Amino acid sequence: MGLLRAADPALLLDAPLTYSPVGTARSGQVPAGFRGAHRRAVVGRGRGDFQRAAAAVFDWRAQRGAGLRVRATGPSSEPGTVVVLTAGLPRLGYDIPCRVVWARTDGDERGFAYGTLPGHPESGEECFLVRLTPDGAVVYEIRVFFRLASPLARLGGPASLLAQRLATDRYVAAIRRAARG
Repeated sequence: MGLLRAADPALLLDAPLTYSPVGTARSGQVPAGFRGAHRRAVVGRGRGDFQRAAAAVFDWRAQRGAGLRVRATGPSSEPGTVVVLTAGLPRLGYDIPCRVVWARTDGDERGFAYGTLPGHPESGEECFLVRLTPDGAVVYEIRVFFRLASPLARLGGPASLLAQRLATDRYVAAIRRAARG
């Protein structure tokens, strides 16, 4: 998928996830055989910042802020939504297909996780949460477990891991901007 042809999210609705156990990223646990990554940052203060940050998470703004193009069959707040993120130039980009595996849309902790579908360079799950703490801090958290899956990702090794870290930094920056208006 990717180079010179774009994956159609609708055609991936019945595609199997490429890993198990599904939903584990929410807990922060890393299943055997996977690497884990965790990032937490205060992105604002108060209910207004929390509401803006949560809306941004559900609007794919972290992914767009990292420079990815987003094509989805529905909102990230709906489990089952398929999203194809594309990195790189139009028609020359690399497609990154995922499916939303859970979402929480109410309370003082909101967010979702998506899992990898065939064609994704990694196998695993990524969770995006915004939390309003009792002292009023707005905390954005990303929890990931993964293993490099595609030949290109494995060949890239350290470069693939660096790209993931840079994307995470951009995710945080995008949600911080959104929270502060």
